[in-house]
Amino acid sequence: MRSEKFLAYLLSAGAAVSAVPVLTGCAGEASYVVETDLSPPPPRREVRVYRSGYVWVDGHWMRRGGDWYWQPGYYERERPNMVYVEGRWERRGRSHVWVEGHWQPRARVTIEGRL
Repeated sequence: MRSEKFLAYLLSAGAAVSAVPVLTGCAGEASYVVETDLSPPPPRREVRVYRSGYVWVDGHWMRRGGDWYWQPGYYERERPNMVYVEGRWERRGRSHVWVEGHWQPRARVTIEGRL
């Protein structure tokens, strides 16, 4: 009886999780505004090692409670026919805006004509 309740709990938890929309392969930009006149500090140097099947996502400065903190870089699994566009800080007026990195379709170049 006890294992049946546990199994029912697991199934209901799985159903709740599967009801959450999952976004994969999306190409878009997310950003947020940091209300400050201060520029982020210069990026830190991070050691990265080539890993087949992965891309390196650079670390970057983030703002929390009025202080800057470093968000370390990490490896992201490659996605077929996609390229990763790094996140970046942009100055917009008196504010700084962080534009999240994102995946976008790899551009296909077709060259036509005679050589």
